[in-house]
Amino acid sequence: MSKSIFERVDELPKDNVTIKVLRALDIFLPGKWDNLTGFKNTIRQVTGETDADLIQQIGDRAVWLYNDKSQGYQRAMWLYETVDRTDKALGAAALANKVGEKVSWLGFLEKITPKAEKAQTIDLCVKLVVELTAFCQINGIPGDSIGDFVKSLADYSGESLMRMTALICLDALIPLGPDYLQRAASTLNGLGPKELEKNQTFSSVKDSIPGKNSASKLDFIGQSFESVQGWMRGYTADQNITVQRVTSQIEKFVELTDDKLDYAAAFLDMATNYYEHTGTQTLARRLIERAVAEI
Repeated sequence: MSKSIFERVDELPKDNVTIKVLRALDIFLPGKWDNLTGFKNTIRQVTGETDADLIQQIGDRAVWLYNDKSQGYQRAMWLYETVDRTDKALGAAALANKVGEKVSWLGFLEKITPKAEKAQTIDLCVKLVVELTAFCQINGIPGDSIGDFVKSLADYSGESLMRMTALICLDALIPLGPDYLQRAASTLNGLGPKELEKNQTFSSVKDSIPGKNSASKLDFIGQSFESVQGWMRGYTADQNITVQRVTSQIEKFVELTDDKLDYAAAFLDMATNYYEHTGTQTLARRLIERAVAEI
């Protein structure tokens, strides 16, 4: 039996490597993300409600909606969770435990292998498609609604905007550099279905990606990435998101050096689960908002 939504929200950590990294990235969306944890606390924060009976009613309705298999909430949760887990390697826990201290990279270089640009590009693009697919599941619209998703990005806020900010910073900018859009587009254009099938991130979520086979799924991934490029380019420029600013923020709790940024990307993949964490928060908010509207 998978965990209930209230268990998931109650178990969200108040502080760990993921939270430290997200707080570091807060500079790009100051005051727009709160690390909301605890199911009843989240209901209070989202609704402004203080009446205990009403909070209970809202919570019960939100749980009922999440448990209703005909809705897309559980599927969205699975997507957020799965795309994060494929990033991890066995050393993640050991590395994560040491991050409270200043971490010297030298000890880790033998254990961490940077991803090839191809793998990094596939991961980035698949995460984008997972965001699109989860958005469609949560909103009960067809899974290939690229246009609706791109329009919705203008209204992204809170944990959803933090997730996209982290995607740009951690999965695009650090591993691929300032021209990440051109590099990713170029890699994607040269990619064949067979190479896509070898990628673990794609394999884990491929059944949720629109398309009859790997070739049509690759085509959908390409279309999705192309459609979101304008928003990513604009957001990166508007918030002045640069490799230097991202690394200097993250360096406040972990040592990074420019010549080891590919290792930094691998380390952050292993030690964080920002998709699952903020995805749980997004789902909780949407469920609570819908529950309030239905009561």
